[in-house]
Amino acid sequence: MSSAAWLSSTVAALLHATGESQSELAEALGMTQGAISRKKRGSNAWSLADVDAISAHFGIPVPDLLSGPTHALEKLPLARRAALIGGSQRVFAV
Repeated sequence: MSSAAWLSSTVAALLHATGESQSELAEALGMTQGAISRKKRGSNAWSLADVDAISAHFGIPVPDLLSGPTHALEKLPLARRAALIGGSQRVFAV
């Protein structure tokens, strides 16, 4: 699996665990939902700036984020987890 595919899988797992939508992530990162979708599908590449922004958004250090979905989920702060996996929570930008 490529690094980009690995990151896409990690982002998908984090979205599921936090209950966030692609649109909510896109808004937090200053992107469009379509841009997030294209990056997750592999049509567009993730940049290092994207990795830094995703890391900050989810509160996971970059090395842990890049270590794959299982490891990233273990490092996801409890406060960021949805009450139910696949549930939803409201995220407020700070």
